[in-house]
Formats: sequence, structure tokens, C-alpha cells
Amino acid sequence: MRNTTETALATPLTLPSGQVLPNRMMKAALSEGLADDAGGPDTRLTRLYARWADGGYGLIVTGNVMVDSRHLGEPGNIVVEDERHLAGLTRWAKTTQDGGAKVWMQLNHPGRQANPIAGAGPTVAPSAVGVSIPGVPTPRELTREEISEIVRRFVTAAAVAETAGFDGIQIHGAHGYLVSQFLSPLSNQRTDEWGGDVAGRARFLLEIVRGVREAVRPGFGVGVKLNSADFQRGGFTEDDSRTVISMVARESVDLIEVSGGSYESPAMMGRPVVSASTRTREAYFLEYAETVRELAGDVPLAVTGGFRTRAAMSDAVVGGKCDVVGIGRPAAVEPEAARGLTDKSLSVLASPTVSLHVPNRVRRSAPTVKTLEGALDLQWHTDQLHRMGAGLEPDAARPVWRTALTAVQRNGVDAFRSRRANGSAVGGASLRKFRIERAIGRRVANPAVEFAMRRGLVSTLATRLETTGRKTGLVRAVPVSASFDDTGAWLISQHGLRAGWTLNIQADPTVRIRQGDRWRTGTAEVLPDDDVDARTRSFAPHPALGTLTSVMFRALQSDPVSVRITFDDAAPNICPSNNESSDERCRA
Repeated sequence: MRNTTETALATPLTLPSGQVLPNRMMKAALSEGLADDAGGPDTRLTRLYARWADGGYGLIVTGNVMVDSRHLGEPGNIVVEDERHLAGLTRWAKTTQDGGAKVWMQLNHPGRQANPIAGAGPTVAPSAVGVSIPGVPTPRELTREEISEIVRRFVTAAAVAETAGFDGIQIHGAHGYLVSQFLSPLSNQRTDEWGGDVAGRARFLLEIVRGVREAVRPGFGVGVKLNSADFQRGGFTEDDSRTVISMVARESVDLIEVSGGSYESPAMMGRPVVSASTRTREAYFLEYAETVRELAGDVPLAVTGGFRTRAAMSDAVVGGKCDVVGIGRPAAVEPEAARGLTDKSLSVLASPTVSLHVPNRVRRSAPTVKTLEGALDLQWHTDQLHRMGAGLEPDAARPVWRTALTAVQRNGVDAFRSRRANGSAVGGASLRKFRIERAIGRRVANPAVEFAMRRGLVSTLATRLETTGRKTGLVRAVPVSASFDDTGAWLISQHGLRAGWTLNIQADPTVRIRQGDRWRTGTAEVLPDDDVDARTRSFAPHPALGTLTSVMFRALQSDPVSVRITFDDAAPNICPSNNESSDERCRA
């Protein structure tokens, strides 16, 4: 019998495997970052899922669970490689099911989007094509043997999930992760059986689906999350996606979730400007879902992204545009959203959007602002999950600057605190800390500063310093933070006398530093007795931001020391404003 608008969301849905979802509301995957030191679920994770268990969802999909501990999307990912965490996984599944929902474990491998610091060794991908995000290194191309091994890892993780009591798994084939990388001709430039045309690029996904289905019981749910497109020139198109959906639908799958974008182009968060019709219909990918309804055949479709009102959700289900409505970010702010939507006590979902207050001219000339906003948006919502994991309520008024701090802590220093604590000696732990923070600086902070400088986004707090290499005698330029005054500048060497440029200064104190659009020459001196914490506060653009500035410096330093540069009286400006100097450094 056809659903009425009033009851559509509360209607049960029988999947091809025979599994029955109690209603049409799905808590879509949100990466929690709440694993313990060994990569298993801890009490914070079960506490968070207890909230969602009471939320009235028909299906709850976990945040991405990694299948390889060497490659993590972010610190705190759950990892399932074998049954070592079986007890914790079983508690996780049972806690979630206590509210009546089905729970599926989302399985993922980040590929080239792996956190370059959290993993072990270089990132990997179908081809050695990097991500256009500052600081993310170019991946190593996978061998045929490694590809087959990763397929086996997905299958093993699915079997463990079934043993732990989960009702199903979802293969993450969207948002620029490894499966999505195989599907996209932009990131998969292979000419062997794993690349080439769309059939070759889809082989990786299909092999995983087939391997999982063979390894689990018939009633175990198997779902796939796919991009409608990755919204990048030369990438995975809607036509490609339709072809892949028709292929997947011929396999034994229970649900296809439609999403889109990647962390280079985060369409899943509505970052590309959406059309007027999309704003009216709310869901970002609903129009696309309608075009693949027949291709999917008997496989139900879920659409996630943009739904905010009960009326729009009900209309989508009643009209046959989708069978399941996915709720992502709103579930981080309103964990009981599905109950309110199905019992009709809630009409509109709250969905705060994180954005940077930058001029339009900067936004137009610096497309990476969109990527940064997307990252902050994800972190802001992750903060809400961590609050619930700690037994607190979500905080919809949480300021963006707090999120920026927790992002640095979570993805930098704090992510490795447990590893550093394992050091047997203070010196060893300190050295390990230095290496980690130096890696963050080289791979993330320094490229970000360089980009910001090229775009004119930063002036005094981010600049270039030139020293003379103590071993090579060559000029060495590094990005630094500086606080200028009338006679010179203050710098903070975040790693003290371990930093190469600080050692260069001790050998030859003559330096050049860029102030605005001119280079200044001066004499530098390392001042180990200076109060570094007080000095970092003085770097703040406003005294009220002193504490924030100090915390940000502290997050990425090991043994900091202050450095004072005194300008020479002559201080010639050797770089003309038209940048036509023959000096290479003027054109840097």
C-alpha cells in the first residue's frame, strides 16, 4: 500500500536480504574519533551511541571504521583487522540495538586522504596522484598484490562485524576515500585491470562487495555509499556514477546511499553553491537519485545531505525519490531527531553551518577557503560527538575558534600523546614529540602558511625568514610567525635549538626577513631566558586573543625559544613593488 505523507517516515522497510528496518530514518555515518589507544571502541563511543539508540532511527550507520591500522583517516579511528577488539565491538553493537534500530558498521580505507601523521609509512592510492590540499603528500601507487590484500581486509572486517553482532556493513565508496579514488579517472590512472574504463575502475568496489557477501550470512546487511559525482573537473561524473550503480545493483546488496564530493570539493556539506531548485527540495542529491531509481532496480536508495524539514523528507519517500532519509550533521546537534520526525513532534532540524568571515574577493581568489571551511565544519560537528561521548549535551553555540583549537590538538599533539608516553626515557619521549611536531609543521603548517602568503591572507603573523645554512653556506628560507615593531621583530622557534634555522642563526646571525612587501636585513639572537609563553601572547592581533594565540603556539611546539631580530640601520628594500628584480628571492 502506498505511503501517505503523514506516515511515510514511520513505515518499515524490508531489504533484499530480508532484514527489516523499523522506519525510514537513517543516522548516516559521522566519523567519531573516539577509539582507545589500541584502535578499539571505548566507553565514550558506547555512551555516544546510547544517545543515538534512543533517537528513534530505523538504521544507524557507524562512523568510518578503518580496515588497516597503518592508514587512518584521522586520529581516533576505530580499526578492525581481526577479533582483538571483539568484546568492545560487541558492546558497541548491543548498546546501539537496545533502542530498536539496526546498526551497520561502515568500513573504509582512506587511501591518499589518510592523515599523513597518524599513519605508518607513506599514503597509498590507485595511482601516484596527490590531493590538492596543502600539506598532504603525494601517495605511493598500490601494487596488484596490495590491492588484493586490501580487498581481503574489507572482507575480514565485515566478518568480524557480523561476529560482534552488527546487523550489516556499509562500504564507503564516496567522499574521496580509497574506493572513490579507484572509481575516479582523476585519481585512478592505471592501465591494468584495476583501471581504464569505468568497468575497470569499478572492479575494486565490486570485488569487495562480492567477497563480503560470500563471507557473511544471507540475512546480514550489505550496503554501499556512492558519490553522485566528485565535483572535480576530469573526475567521477554522474554518468560514471549511474553506470556503477547499475553494476552494484546486480550484486547482492541491500541499500545504496547517494552522496557526493570529497574533501577537496565537499559537496556532501553543501559547499559548492546549490541551485535554487535544490534549496527548495533541500536534499543536495535528490534530483540525481531520481535519475537512478530504475537503474537501482529492487535495491532501496538512501539519500543523505541537506534534508532539514519533515515535509521534504516525507515528500521524497512518498514520491519514490528515495526509500530512506539519511541524517548526518543534524544528528550531532539533535541526537533524538528521528524520533521527533517520525512521531511528528519535530518539523525542522537545526543545522548550524561553520563558515569563515573572509572578504568575498579573498574567497573568490582562494578556493582553498572552501576546503578549510569544510574541514572546520567537520571538526565542529566532531566536537559535538565528543561532548556526548563525555556525557555532556551538544553545544550549538560552540564558537569556531574553539573548534580550531581542538582540531589542532586532536589531529596533532593529542593524537600521539599515548605513543609518546610509551617512551622509556624523558629524552626519548621529548625527541619523539619533536619529530611529530616537526612533521606537522613540514606537512601541514608550513604549506598552509606558504599558501596563505601567496594569497595575501596573512601579513605579520606569517612571513619568510632567510638564514645561511651552517653546513651548505646556501640561503635557506622558512615560513615563520613574527611580531614586528619599530626596531626589529620577535620570532618563536617552536622546536628551540633542534630547529635548523635556529642553529643557522647561532652560526651566522645575519638574516633577512620579509615585512609586508619588503625584505629587511638584521641580526638575530637566540634568547633562551625569555618568557616564551608571554611572548606568544604578544603575537595576538588583539590583547583579548592572547590566550588563544598562546594555546595555538603551544599545540605545535616541543622546546620553544624566543628569537630577537634587530634591523640594520640601512635596511634597504631590494625588492621593487613590481617584483621585476633579478633576485630570485624577491620573486618567491
